[in-house]
Amino acid sequence: MDFSLGQIAAILNGKVEGDESQKVNRLDKIQEGKPGGISFLANEKYTSHIYDTSATAVIVSETFTASKPLKTNLIRVKDAYTGFTLLLEAYSSLMKTSIVGVEEPSFIHDSSNIGNQCYRGAFSFIGKNCTIGDHVKIHPQAFIGDRVELGDHTIIHAGVKIYSDTKIGKHCEIHAGTVIGSDGFGFAPQADGTYKGIPQIGNVILEDHVSIGANSTIDCATMGSTIIRKGAKIDNQVQIAHNVIIGENTVIASQAGISGSTEIGKNCVIAGKAGIVGHLKIADNTTIGANTGITKSIMKSGQTLLGYMGMDIKKFLKSYSLFKNLESIEGRLKELEKKQ
Repeated sequence: MDFSLGQIAAILNGKVEGDESQKVNRLDKIQEGKPGGISFLANEKYTSHIYDTSATAVIVSETFTASKPLKTNLIRVKDAYTGFTLLLEAYSSLMKTSIVGVEEPSFIHDSSNIGNQCYRGAFSFIGKNCTIGDHVKIHPQAFIGDRVELGDHTIIHAGVKIYSDTKIGKHCEIHAGTVIGSDGFGFAPQADGTYKGIPQIGNVILEDHVSIGANSTIDCATMGSTIIRKGAKIDNQVQIAHNVIIGENTVIASQAGISGSTEIGKNCVIAGKAGIVGHLKIADNTTIGANTGITKSIMKSGQTLLGYMGMDIKKFLKSYSLFKNLESIEGRLKELEKKQ
């Protein structure tokens, strides 16, 4: 899809220096720029490339001053990096939302309703009594169970599995391979050493503007709902167990695991491979470092925690400084014992 430099400048609130009627259809690195591409210059280390790039246009900051003639057009904006980021966002949104229509074979049950300007990819399946909003994109091989609700502008990528009774809000994005609404890990130990499965009859609720990465799993509640509050962002390969509640605008990085019935507050940051045991409460604005284990509730807001037992970061670093010197400390103690 072609866009004129004038159109792009209008999107970025910038100004064209050159021919604003020229068109671009591609985003390029400045050192690899070719005709039809647009790039940006935000790092001084790449300044030399602007004089020999073949890109049709380069986004630059208002303060940029050329030291010799240029072969390319410029789009001047307040900040080049921010401007190019906005362009990436606009391009990404356009690519995700421009597709509409139905690819065959695909299936939607007669009892389900689907809104306007939607897309259903090949081999997608939509079960009974579902409500699908406007501008929803359901990519190939996605499975949507019975009584599922998908809000306007939500994107379901290829191979996503959404179990029955799940409710997903507006402007959500679920990436490939993710499973939402699978059974929680509920088994009751029996006297003979076996385990009896506990039926999981609840559901999952994702509020508006939630993003879920690829191959993550969000289990349904035993009763009630597993809830991901609005604005939460969850990375690839994250496990969220039954009856968990994730607060607004909390971010969770890859391979983290949240055990059942734990409540995570607002604006928390949970780094990769962190593990949180069940039935805890984590206060708002808590940061949990990579590989950290949390075994008790965190009631004080704003803490940063590290280490297997989830210690305050200052205490952890102090303890670690002692731990790494234990061998020399032990030697000194033995020498003192010999002198007694």
